[in-house]
Amino acid sequence: MARRAVIKGASLSDRVHRTVSVPVSGTALLLIDVINDLAFDGSAALVAQAEPMAMRLATLKRRATTAGVPAIYINDNFGQWRSDFRQTVTHCTSSRSPGRRVSQRLRPTSRDYFVLKPKHSGFFDTTLDTLLETLRIRRVIVTGIAGNICVLFTANDAYMRDLKLFAPADCIVSNTAADNDHALRQIEIVLKGNVTESTQLRFKCTGRAA
Repeated sequence: MARRAVIKGASLSDRVHRTVSVPVSGTALLLIDVINDLAFDGSAALVAQAEPMAMRLATLKRRATTAGVPAIYINDNFGQWRSDFRQTVTHCTSSRSPGRRVSQRLRPTSRDYFVLKPKHSGFFDTTLDTLLETLRIRRVIVTGIAGNICVLFTANDAYMRDLKLFAPADCIVSNTAADNDHALRQIEIVLKGNVTESTQLRFKCTGRAA
């Protein structure tokens, strides 16, 4: 208890990294709004943060899927009610998209799942509940953009459903570092989530770590 109190009181950037075991069975990786054109006024700062984050998240996704953890893309439709996810991917990876490098690096494969959402939370008016139930998911790793909005709202709704939360701090970005730090603290303290960085997550499958 004393150790946990010290960790909570410390800056996220100064936190001692500790290895955390994540069981493969019953776990899903949620990639929230990573297929994103990031086309809005003042997006340059977010793009600058999102591009290196995408590299770290791509590595985490590769490790997770290799271990057998399903990857679920949860994405806005950007108000394009006549589009589908394939069209969204095509748009966000095009040369005209400021977020193209993020979207290209995290482009989904045929093995991945996807859910289109109309609002902030991945659970609101979507099929995510049904999908997680079908996959028998009991814990989720939430990642993506933006930490203080769609990631936080989705994490909150996951917590309300008694799902165990992981939110790797290096795989979530917000418009500002302060916004991101606040979101991570909310996830850790209020939602009882684990914010250990992705490099410290070890996937456990049949007694072996991936």
